[in-house]
Amino acid sequence: MSTGAPEWSAAEVAGERRQLINVAYRLLGSLAEAEDAVQEAYARWYAQPRSKREAVVSPGAWLTTVTGRICLDVLGSARARRERYVGAWLPDRGEWADGRGTGAADPADLITLDESVTMAFLVVLESMTPAERVAFVLHDVFRFPFPEIAGIVGRTPGACRELASSARRRVRAAHAPVATTAGQGEVVRHVKEAWEAKDIAALVGLLDPGAVMTADGGGLAGAVLRPVEGGARIAQYMVAIADRAPGLRLLERSVAGAPGLVAQRAGVTVTVAAFGASGGRATRIWVVRNPEKLRLWTRDE
Repeated sequence: MSTGAPEWSAAEVAGERRQLINVAYRLLGSLAEAEDAVQEAYARWYAQPRSKREAVVSPGAWLTTVTGRICLDVLGSARARRERYVGAWLPDRGEWADGRGTGAADPADLITLDESVTMAFLVVLESMTPAERVAFVLHDVFRFPFPEIAGIVGRTPGACRELASSARRRVRAAHAPVATTAGQGEVVRHVKEAWEAKDIAALVGLLDPGAVMTADGGGLAGAVLRPVEGGARIAQYMVAIADRAPGLRLLERSVAGAPGLVAQRAGVTVTVAAFGASGGRATRIWVVRNPEKLRLWTRDE
């Protein structure tokens, strides 16, 4: 028997997917995991009897709550998986800013680019506990009130407020001045030129003395297992890579809305590098080489 509540159309429910993908990606740092979480939320929506769906006041709120709970569970298991991961784990990336998704339904096309999807920000999120991450992302990024977050995390609103505050302290502690997009683009361009020329001295001049390079190969591609620290050591490492990889082509590309580099061999992307810059020098380089994380990167035409 109908409750008199509106029958939510398939289009209205499907229209929430962009928001859900954005929430789940920031919570999980993996586009594949985010898509799985959102699909599971939709499966639970349609598994309900029609009368229960009609009784829902807001499908968007319902789906976001369920997606948040799913992500919380995934984060708990992901911490254990990533402890067994070979080398450093970095969030996956895609050429979202260039609009190079594989189609209108591609989840990468749905990501809204802002500060909360930069590599630097996502790496800080990885340092948080699952509950901290959920409370912080939902409140500080998506402006969810703490009473609603409490229903997702399973804690009181006050406890969720404390979780978000703790997460905020982590973000502040990890904060460093960053270059503007234009300034970073210039740094990346010069790094590319020096790397192609195998000019160690030029690279050292472009890298902050305290720079750190972190590489993610996942045991499936060659990569240092620990971060390389210091501009001189990073420069030597980069030139050594160039010596061992003849025919490598470097391309300037937007990596989640910020200037970065893509390395291709025979038209196939083998490395994506995101940068952090300050004072005209690169301060952080995050290198993704795990082929499973490079599937979103299309061939360069």
